[in-house]
Amino acid sequence: MLYELHELQHAMLAPWHALAHMNRELFTHPFSPLSYLPVSERVAASADLMHRLTRRYEKPEFRLHHTVVKGAEVAVTERVAIAKPFCRLLHFERAVRRRDPKVLLVAPLSGHFATLLRDTVRALLPEHDVYITDWVDARLVPLADGAFHLDDYVDYVREFVRYLGPDHVHVVAVCQPTVPVLGAVALMAAAGEAVAPRTMTMMGGPIDARRSPTAVNGLATKKPLAWFDRALIQRVPAKYPGFMRRVYPGFLQWLGFVAMNGTRHADAHWDYYNHLIEGDGDSAAAHRRFYDEYNAVLDMPAEYYLDTIATVFQRFDLPEGRWRVRGEPVRPAAITRTALLTIEGELDDISGAGQTEAAHALCTGIPERRSEHYLAPGVGHYGIFSGRKWRELIAPRVRDFIRKYSQ
Repeated sequence: MLYELHELQHAMLAPWHALAHMNRELFTHPFSPLSYLPVSERVAASADLMHRLTRRYEKPEFRLHHTVVKGAEVAVTERVAIAKPFCRLLHFERAVRRRDPKVLLVAPLSGHFATLLRDTVRALLPEHDVYITDWVDARLVPLADGAFHLDDYVDYVREFVRYLGPDHVHVVAVCQPTVPVLGAVALMAAAGEAVAPRTMTMMGGPIDARRSPTAVNGLATKKPLAWFDRALIQRVPAKYPGFMRRVYPGFLQWLGFVAMNGTRHADAHWDYYNHLIEGDGDSAAAHRRFYDEYNAVLDMPAEYYLDTIATVFQRFDLPEGRWRVRGEPVRPAAITRTALLTIEGELDDISGAGQTEAAHALCTGIPERRSEHYLAPGVGHYGIFSGRKWRELIAPRVRDFIRKYSQ
């Protein structure tokens, strides 16, 4: 019912959205006499802000059409390497012949689209052959394609590693997928599979969510699993291909994101309004780029979301040694051929300090000389994989670590 009410709200706001768009054009277009009134900047800024607050944000594009390799600009083409019901493995194919390390970048399935890692991909492209998990909005997946559990996520990672493995892939997991990636690599090692990643880079993920618990961890432990099922899980409305699929809707996730830092988001929108009035186009454009990405959210399969809450944040099955995937025990100690790098942000308020570093205590089969940890000073959660500090502090470490074990 809540999902239907959300769709009804969008329908009711549609006229206001159209009116805001019209006023923005009337009070900014150079051929409109209204744009020369003394109050035109304020009216236009108000209309612009209303237009953005009432719009629906669709999945963004990566927009990574070029990169620079050895000082020369080369074209980049997105190609679908593997298409699964809930995920596409995207390959950023560079128009250059180089045997660079293959990188499987595992994006989080936790509300935002994989395009949130655009800056991560951009920094890796010059010296790596990059693939990324592009998760599909669950409301677009027909019910006939079945459910998607945490076990299925692990299966997807194993399939992608095998696909890329003959040339020795390097896996980089950002945030939530650190757990299923570690599980996938551990299961492959325990099974004695010939394919094994040369390196695993774990960035800001809840390997052991008991360490330095954050507000996110607190909510998961205070409420029983039945509460999450009852309060957050909805059925997809009839207008979407995934009609009747049980999901954790993107709009509810978005409300949770905003509630964590409500004042900061309100200030950002007020600043945007003032930038428009002052004619500060660069600052206004930066705001639009950030919120076009931040406001674009996807629905998560209910089974996967509930599995993650129970396994990772309530029972702590991985660090406790109790996690089983399709009946098989997950034993990180079985990993011996893969080097491990963990990265955390000093100011991370989603995955607290120590949660990712915990992987080293579990992966006892990896020699200490092949294990590294880096705590990025002054870096929050998103700064681990995006922005200036990612490019200047973290990306070079990831690059050097991968190169070290690529020979």
